[in-house]
Amino acid sequence: MFEKEDCFNLGSIARLHSFKGEVSIFLDVDDPKEFKNLESVFVEIDNILVPFFIESIQIRNKGFAVVRFEDVNSEQKAKRLLKKKLYLPLDILPELDEDEFYHFEVEGFKVVDHEHGPIGNVVKILDHKTNPMFEIDFNGVEILIPKQDRFFERIDWDEEIVYLKAPEGLIEMYLNLDN
Repeated sequence: MFEKEDCFNLGSIARLHSFKGEVSIFLDVDDPKEFKNLESVFVEIDNILVPFFIESIQIRNKGFAVVRFEDVNSEQKAKRLLKKKLYLPLDILPELDEDEFYHFEVEGFKVVDHEHGPIGNVVKILDHKTNPMFEIDFNGVEILIPKQDRFFERIDWDEEIVYLKAPEGLIEMYLNLDN
């Protein structure tokens, strides 16, 4: 049995697609087409990862796919899956270069800015194609910092810290600091 810490969040079941049990899923990944041959996923039901086998999957636009699961052949059965999160085992992810990371790997990490010191924790990385952003929570204040090489210094994996050098004036703008 797989545990959540051995998996990554693939997305969620967004809505019903047909009265025959098909559902529309949102794939929260960089390239949904990489998952066009999925044979199974884990669906989180009552905090337990339950395997579901896929009969068919059709990748659509904007991260969505239409899926038919085995043994989910009615609207009633499909409704029970709505809004549930989907997971896959971590070991299916391709290994990245040493200086690369998957976005989910740094969620919850402390963020330290070159000039301001600790500025909060990574909530997630917003995956806008042209300008991905670190979403950071600083005592309830949302700070967005572009995930670009020129602002990124390094990650301390042991201490779970992301070191950044935010653009001049950006943090002050969010926190209303005077220099």
